[in-house]
Amino acid sequence: PLLINPTGMSIKEELRTYRFLRKIYRQHQPDVVHHVGLKLILWGGLAAKHTKVKGVLNAVSGLGILFDDAHKKSFLRRGMTVVLRWGHRRKNVLDLFQNHEDEAIFVNSGITQPADVRFIKGSGVDLSKFCPTPERNDGKIRVLFSGRMVREKGVGVLVEAAELLRHKYEGKVEFVLCGGLHANPRAYKEDEIRRMCDGDYISWKGLVSDMHEQLNQCHIFAFPSAYREGVPKSLLEACATGRPIVTTDNTGCRDVVEDGINGFLVPVYDAPTLADRLARLIDDKELRARFGNAARKQAEREFSIEMVTQRHLEIYEELNADAQPDNPSSSSTSPLEPTL
Repeated sequence: PLLINPTGMSIKEELRTYRFLRKIYRQHQPDVVHHVGLKLILWGGLAAKHTKVKGVLNAVSGLGILFDDAHKKSFLRRGMTVVLRWGHRRKNVLDLFQNHEDEAIFVNSGITQPADVRFIKGSGVDLSKFCPTPERNDGKIRVLFSGRMVREKGVGVLVEAAELLRHKYEGKVEFVLCGGLHANPRAYKEDEIRRMCDGDYISWKGLVSDMHEQLNQCHIFAFPSAYREGVPKSLLEACATGRPIVTTDNTGCRDVVEDGINGFLVPVYDAPTLADRLARLIDDKELRARFGNAARKQAEREFSIEMVTQRHLEIYEELNADAQPDNPSSSSTSPLEPTL
């Protein structure tokens, strides 16, 4: 188990995470370590540098609210940037990005160099598990949200949009929220969520383990996130299932949805525009089908888990090869087998 508090700010806890990683790296002496997420890039980068790990892959899976414009001059962000730069000052460190906006922040901040950037759009999706099914036809249109119950994920905005549409669609449409509670200080409490839901027109299922079934039963996927996403896995799964999407014109989200092609993009925190785009899809079955077909084709082109897996293995091999001493006789007789 990883000794980390994902949302904690205690320096004692943060140092404990660093010492834990340093101990693991000394014990196992890996050829490659793969850090996923900003906190692990921060402390794992330092631990890898201090223990002389041969190759490091830092996967930036979204930068969160700390790297939005409102926090550009914050002490915490500036301090984190300094530590990230120092952790990157060594050979054989690559940074893997899911969108080019996060890449630009790292490059412009001097954390990484363009030559050390690698790019994979999203974490991939199993196209055989998340596959298109016909719309269910039981008289109600289902609008589905999936994500952590955190304000920046847009839960409240979606509920506000649903209330704007209630007079027209109550009894004909249901809004379903899927997602668990979270320790993030900005997360909704259970009683807050239950007050937003009436159990019929708007309902909350909590954390679900059958996301593919939830998508099969829905007609529209809504994800009005204001968070600095990497590329949201929920959007990839909705694409693969062939569902039209309404999401925000925001970092990470716009990398999945092309406005008017496989869904709609709306401004962040704009419930009226969100309500308008949802209403268009609710009222137009042919438009839902056209967007859904385009979404599935995009998933087949760009989001296959097999393609993502193969690309990761190639990067591991690249890091391992760069870490090997020049010894043509040994490298020509045995394959590279990095240890993670």
